[in-house]
Amino acid sequence: MSANRDIALFLDMMAAERGAAFNTLEAYRRDLDDIAGRLAARGTALADASTADLEAVLAGLASDGLSASTAARRLSAMKRFYRFLLSDGRRGDDPAAALKGPKKGRSLPKVLSEADVDALFDAAGRIEGANGVRTRALMEILYAGGLRVSELVSLPLNAFVRAERCIHVTGKGGRERLVPLTPNALEAVDAYRAVRETHLPPEAGRAKRAQRFLFPSRTAKSGHMTRERFAQILGDLAVAAGLDPARISPHVLRHAFATHLLARGADLRSVQMLLGHADVSTTQIYTHVLDERLKTLVQTSHPLARGSGGD
Repeated sequence: MSANRDIALFLDMMAAERGAAFNTLEAYRRDLDDIAGRLAARGTALADASTADLEAVLAGLASDGLSASTAARRLSAMKRFYRFLLSDGRRGDDPAAALKGPKKGRSLPKVLSEADVDALFDAAGRIEGANGVRTRALMEILYAGGLRVSELVSLPLNAFVRAERCIHVTGKGGRERLVPLTPNALEAVDAYRAVRETHLPPEAGRAKRAQRFLFPSRTAKSGHMTRERFAQILGDLAVAAGLDPARISPHVLRHAFATHLLARGADLRSVQMLLGHADVSTTQIYTHVLDERLKTLVQTSHPLARGSGGD
């Protein structure tokens, strides 16, 4: 059986039994196609590879200069694929079981300074009309609440708990949380409500679906603004603010929210709850960001780090 057929059967299983999404399936396809090609260059079929063959593939990834994260993804694809062949009775062993991938360094999230965030808000304040009012509301909620972009754009119209000056957010895994908002954010949302109808689609059917959302869309099938559209808005803001748009993303603003809170004395557990992290260990990455910023500050600003030569 050809490698393409083996991969197709594996992807069918992942879709039917694991409910894998289209993008996940395409990622597995690309990884397994690459592995199959490297094995074919050694004269080995994908389904017949030995542990030594697979170790040679991983070594080839490193010699080609591919990153540790890419190698780890390829290894994950190997392990799932050969477990599938074993469970399907196509093989009597799992050649990938003993393989270990390269250790990935822990990358720290990109963080904006408070001055950078101020520049973005200043740029948002210069946008005229209903689009400007909506942009300010989006930015205020995102930075004041530390929301994920998917949570932000899909906020239902009834998400606001006015008596408590909070929004009700449904995050990953269906976990729900209340996120308090600043007075500026609440004022921005009140101003936006006055112009919200200008962003509703004119067609009755589309308008009915879009009416449920705080940030409706005229064109998106979901009825609400897409993540891609908000990323575009944010990129335009970055350019207007004189910032590199490659450094700015919705998730970078979420990182900024968390880091700035911790820098101003918030405790880790509170930030965990606001971000909606299931495990505090996920939130702890922001303490490492602060540690790195403090190291940089000492190295660049401390008198002893300047090597002045005087006493």
